[in-house]
Amino acid sequence: MSRTRQRNEKLAAAIAEAGWSHAQLALAFGRVAMERRSEDQAGVGRSHVSHWVAGARPSGAAPDILVETLSRRLGRTVTADEIGLTPLVSSPILDWNADTLTALVDLGRSTLDVERRSVLRAGGYSVAALTLPDQAWWDQLSDRTSRQHSGRLVGAGDLDAVRETVQLFTRIDQRRGGGHARAAVVQYLTSDVAGYLRASYTDDGVRQGMFSTAGELAYLVGWMAFDNSEHAIAQRYLAVAVKLAAEANDAPLAAHILRAMAHQAVDLGHHRQAVRIAEASLEDRRYDYASHRERSLIGVVHARALAVDGQRLAATRALLRAERDLASATAGDDEPGRVFFFGEASLAHESACTLRDMGDLASATKEFQRSVRTRKTATFTRTHAVTLGYLGAVQARSGSIEEACGTWSEALDVMDGIHSGRARQAVRDMRSGLSVYRAKGIHSVTELDGRAARYLAAVDR
Repeated sequence: MSRTRQRNEKLAAAIAEAGWSHAQLALAFGRVAMERRSEDQAGVGRSHVSHWVAGARPSGAAPDILVETLSRRLGRTVTADEIGLTPLVSSPILDWNADTLTALVDLGRSTLDVERRSVLRAGGYSVAALTLPDQAWWDQLSDRTSRQHSGRLVGAGDLDAVRETVQLFTRIDQRRGGGHARAAVVQYLTSDVAGYLRASYTDDGVRQGMFSTAGELAYLVGWMAFDNSEHAIAQRYLAVAVKLAAEANDAPLAAHILRAMAHQAVDLGHHRQAVRIAEASLEDRRYDYASHRERSLIGVVHARALAVDGQRLAATRALLRAERDLASATAGDDEPGRVFFFGEASLAHESACTLRDMGDLASATKEFQRSVRTRKTATFTRTHAVTLGYLGAVQARSGSIEEACGTWSEALDVMDGIHSGRARQAVRDMRSGLSVYRAKGIHSVTELDGRAARYLAAVDR
């Protein structure tokens, strides 16, 4: 590390504002570095922080990781200049005002190009970027109907073809996981579909439908990246999906995407931000214009956010409302195809996660079991595997290790052919739960632990 002659008082002040010691900052820094897959920065310790405060220049991606770490702690955007540094990696903050189609195509290129994708991953998931635009922004995008159009005329048949393709990709994701075929989805979105978005339309209904469908496809890419634990990429695609939904003036679709953003924030431990985004997904037309099934989906994620934030009573109320909404859904409802997956099994899964996070392991176990029992396994294989992983973890925490081993063994059985970061994490958590029993000579534990280790060795190559 190169040294300056002057103590970095700005960095020292920010650390003091955070209420952290140098060791505590180093620990938090390491978590963000691992999240970004910046292994070379994950070993930062107390002495590194002390050197930085003394005037040493952090190397590599450390300045941007430091900015993100302090932003999360302080609950506001911390800039590199504010802590006496100049960023070496481009800022991860999302630009909500950038042109939607330009942002879409640029993001697609970054995702498909190996070198640029590594830079995108290094940028990391940004908590500071979770601040949503104000109502004026939504109104402005919904009025954006005039673009420079190509000579191509797009009609209802073209829109139907894109919708069919989106459904095909969605079903592949549900069965095989977000790590399978995502490059093909990105290619279709940023070439064929992006071309449709710059075309002329037979009527405004086709235009709105095309932008909504493109928003669903961008959401799908983001969700696939989230499922595969590529959180920086997921965050950026979800933001583009929100912008497409806004241009389509499709409030329920915006709610659907914001729900996914809240879900990601829950899983990454950003509880306060998760609640705020989940609440935004329920505002005004987003909830009121949604179908009963979609209302239940966005509502149960709101319950999950409230649960991890410690708001038990509000979480319980949100769960009950989600149950009522799903009970109101009927086969004849006019509802979008994107919610085809959400039924009794999905609601039970999310309810179980909510109850687990509130500490009610017995009720969580029952809901996970209901989810396993009612799910169409052949269609929703990825989620079935994850649910089994979560169920086994709750059973192990409850002291039923033999039962947990049986559940986890079933989870491994169905993971063949699934490419999912969430599934891989469930197996890592499985091994962690088994670790306390390894020395006790329990045959089922030894056998299962070996299977889990072999699975991880194969998929982590």
